[in-house]
Amino acid sequence: MVKKSDTLKRDILESERRFRLLAGGAIDYAICTLAPDGRIIHWNKGAERITGYPAKAILGKHFSIFYPEEDRASGLPAKALLMARKEKHAEAEGWCIRKDGSQFYASVVIDPIYEKRKLVGYAMVTRDVTERRQARVDLEASESQFRLLVSNVTDYALYMLTPAGIVANWNAGGERIKGYSPREIIGQSFARFYTPADQAAGKPARALKIAEETGHYEEDGWRVRKDGSFFWASVVIDPIRDSDGSLIGFAKITRDISERREAQQKLEQVQRQLAESQKMDALGQLTGGVAHDFNNLLMIISGNLHRIRREVMSERGRLALSAIETASERAASLTSQLLTFARRQSVNPQTIDVADRIRALRAVLTSALGGLVKLEMDIQPDVWSVFVDPSEFETALINLVVNARDAMRDGGTLTIAARNIPAQAQVAVSVTDTGEGIPDDVLSKVFDPFFTTKPVGKGTGLGLSQVHGFAHQADGRVEIASTLGKGTTVSIFLPRGTVAATRSRADHAMHASATVLLIEDNPAVADASTGLLEQLGYTVRWASNAEAALSEIDANGIDVVFSDIVMPGRMDGLKLARTIRDMKPELPILLTTGYSEGARDVRSDFPVLRKPYHIHDLSRELSRLTGQGSGDATSGASADAPSGFDSATRDSVERPKAKARC
Repeated sequence: MVKKSDTLKRDILESERRFRLLAGGAIDYAICTLAPDGRIIHWNKGAERITGYPAKAILGKHFSIFYPEEDRASGLPAKALLMARKEKHAEAEGWCIRKDGSQFYASVVIDPIYEKRKLVGYAMVTRDVTERRQARVDLEASESQFRLLVSNVTDYALYMLTPAGIVANWNAGGERIKGYSPREIIGQSFARFYTPADQAAGKPARALKIAEETGHYEEDGWRVRKDGSFFWASVVIDPIRDSDGSLIGFAKITRDISERREAQQKLEQVQRQLAESQKMDALGQLTGGVAHDFNNLLMIISGNLHRIRREVMSERGRLALSAIETASERAASLTSQLLTFARRQSVNPQTIDVADRIRALRAVLTSALGGLVKLEMDIQPDVWSVFVDPSEFETALINLVVNARDAMRDGGTLTIAARNIPAQAQVAVSVTDTGEGIPDDVLSKVFDPFFTTKPVGKGTGLGLSQVHGFAHQADGRVEIASTLGKGTTVSIFLPRGTVAATRSRADHAMHASATVLLIEDNPAVADASTGLLEQLGYTVRWASNAEAALSEIDANGIDVVFSDIVMPGRMDGLKLARTIRDMKPELPILLTTGYSEGARDVRSDFPVLRKPYHIHDLSRELSRLTGQGSGDATSGASADAPSGFDSATRDSVERPKAKARC
């Protein structure tokens, strides 16, 4: 019978055998046994693979053979055994030496072995963790580089937030952009970067909520620096989660894009200005073409009215003619304003004294304003002269005054100012009211033709269009600034005058019985003009083109030339006039036009009479030209009344005050 003790002994031996097989066969770990003095007494295959020593070459050697020279010199092997005895366990990582002299980074565990409380040796387990260490070193280096990069970035504020929105770290970009040092901002809520209005609206918390729920938050908006100044920021917020998906904070990136926003706004402004310019040019082309034909029609109507008036005897007939005449004058005024807007109207530019012109209009302007509006003048001493069409200048000023008056329903103060702007070599003429102001959505449209906020029948919508056209036609500009409830200022900037008006008189008087060569390609207009000239006592010879006109002049007998500027063929009226002047410098020449690009080049070379003209206009210009009147030969404006104060303006001045101002 087998004793129970024998069976137990065999089981123990078998267990020990299996353990030795297991330990001896492990190749990822170096497992060995040390004697109490540190000599190696057992060695496994893993130890051979890792260190390169076979068992026969290492057994009996001291385990310090695996330590680098500096560690042996410092007594590190003995300290490891001492710690194992004292702590019942010793664990460390460090460099070890293989048989071939190469090094590997090892994780070493040493445990003391006791038998009946007597130390009989040590169990040492060593593992090569070089790759793991290198991976850790690489990761730490990468993290260090990343931290260094983030901390030194200055164009972006890069920082972390806690789930509650508290700033957890801070980089140089955050300090540069927002003005806070790390000591001042870490631990504070990121809400302080928002404007007071955004804070009150709960925008910071809403941004974090959106980032948490959607995985991303991005916006552009105003942010506040430490000094209280605002900047336009591009903001990105991303949630940071751990491996379990739990929110641990937010990564926040902020960039100051104020300059980019300003550049974008400037680009948009230039694009709007370009679109506006293209729109104005298109409208100008359309307006100019229509106005030319329309003025010829009005010339026929107004010219023949004088003939019909002599034939009509009844009172009702005369009243009808008067109504037709008033309507034609009104139509002519509207066409004139359209042409000014289209920059095709300035036919008599002269060097004028701005201060004198404004003062000459004071009585007319005061009358137009009525009793509720006080007129003030703020004219700088020695204001420069400007080279403009006097009639258009006066019309523009009156239009501004009437518009300003209509903006002050309950009265107020209207100020007309004029000052020099030396830096731009310009003269600024401005009209300021204390009225109701203009809303932003209306302000951008006030210069559009036919745009008006006045009731039907209370305005044509051409007043400010005329101002706009006049300013640009004179190589200047117009600006408008308005504040609701406080008033509006419209300023016209005109180049300083450099050309003096040429004033000349014919050196001989001429009787009205003189012969006028009328050059007009439209037979109906020629017939109407002939009627007016004949009523004035002139003999009229008509030519329909430049070639026929030159033939008439060659035949002699012509005392004065009266020519339309717009004519078909290779030679228009202006070229014809210059040709005639070269041929006969003493021959007086009067030009007329309803609209012409060529009229821009006339300047003060020849007087120009605008279509449709009346008999008294024609008489005045011919008298000045031929030396029978007291006016000069180049001015198309009346000497005793503001030339811009026409029937259309009188109508607008006499109307009751309207609610709006455009």
